[in-house]
Amino acid sequence: MKPEIKVELTKTPKPKPPSDSLGFGKYFTDHMFIMDYTAGKGWHDPMIVPYAPLMLDPAALVFHYGQAVFEGMKAYRSADGRILLFRPEKNFERLNNSDKRLCIPHIDEELALYALNELIKIDAEWIPSTEGTSLYIRPFVIATEAALGVRPSGMYKFIIILSPVGSYYPQGINPVRIYIEDEYVRAVRGGIGFTKGAANYAISLKGQVKAEELGYMQVLWLDGVERKFIEEVGASNVFFKISGVLVTPELSGSILSGITRDSVMQLATSWGVSVEERKISIIELYEAHEKGTLEEAFGSGTAAVISPIGEFNWQGRKITVGDGGIGRLARRIYDEIIGIQYGRLEDKFNWVRVVE
Repeated sequence: MKPEIKVELTKTPKPKPPSDSLGFGKYFTDHMFIMDYTAGKGWHDPMIVPYAPLMLDPAALVFHYGQAVFEGMKAYRSADGRILLFRPEKNFERLNNSDKRLCIPHIDEELALYALNELIKIDAEWIPSTEGTSLYIRPFVIATEAALGVRPSGMYKFIIILSPVGSYYPQGINPVRIYIEDEYVRAVRGGIGFTKGAANYAISLKGQVKAEELGYMQVLWLDGVERKFIEEVGASNVFFKISGVLVTPELSGSILSGITRDSVMQLATSWGVSVEERKISIIELYEAHEKGTLEEAFGSGTAAVISPIGEFNWQGRKITVGDGGIGRLARRIYDEIIGIQYGRLEDKFNWVRVVE
C-alpha cells in the first residue's frame, strides 16, 4: 500500500535556467519533500510543497549541537526520455547508517524512495537533457527541537530538495592535482568519519582551503592516529592501480562507504581486475611511484563519478601519476558507469531504477 503524501503545487513556477549555465547547486526546482518527526509520534505528515525557506526556532538543536546528516544522488534523462536513478536504495540505506550514529530516528527507506519518485515526477521538467547534465538530489535530516541541553533532539525534519546541475567535465576529463594533508585530521575510528554528517564536512574545510591556497584542487586525508595511512580525497573515495592491482583503503570506520566506490569495485572485479581493500600508506604510494608500479590514481563519487589524479604533493615531494593524464582503467570505469546511468549501456548489475 502506497503511503499518502499531501501535495501542494506552486502557484509561481520559476523559469528554468539554460543548460549551459547550470554549474553545481546554483538553482533549485519548484518543490521539495518534507516530513516531520515528533518523539512519541514518530515520522508524520509527509508532504510535497513549494520550495521555500524554512522557519526554525533560533534554539533549534541543529544550530547548536550539529545533528544533521545528508545524502547526494542524481536523476538522469535518457535518450528515450526515461528518468533514471542510480542505486538510490543504497543512498537511503546509508542515510539511516548516518542517522543511527547521530541518534536520529530511523526513516522508512521505502517511503523515502516513494517520496523521491513522486517529487521527481512533479519537477520532471527541471531535469536537463544536455550531455553530461543531471538532476542532483539532496535528502537531509536536521534536528528542530528548541532546547539548549546537550542531548538528542525530540523533533526532526526530513527534507529532499532537487537541483539541476551541469556537466562535471564541460571541457573534458582533466586530472586533478592533490595536496596530501599531514597537519589537520578529518576523522578517527569511533567518530563520524563513515557518516555523511554535516560536521564531518565542516571539519574538512580547513584542509581544503589550505590545499587551494597552495594551488591544489583537492586534499587527500591521512588517518588521524598515525598520520600515514591514506583515507579519502576531499569528499571522494580514492583508488590506486599498483602493479595491475586496484587498491582502495579499507572501510575501517573513519571513511565513507561510497556507493560509486562499491560500483567501481564490482565493475573492475567483473572485468577480471584484481581488487584489494586494505590499508595503504603514503610511503607505500611514493615507493610504488619510485619503482614505476604506480600506474593510475583516481577518486570516485557521485558528483564526478571518476576524478583522475595527475599529481600528489606530500611534504613538498611532488610526484606525477603515469603521464599525468587519465589512466585506461579509470577511463573505462567512467565510460561504463556513465553509460549505465544514462541508459546507454546494459545494466548487468540491476543498478538503475526508472522513475514512473
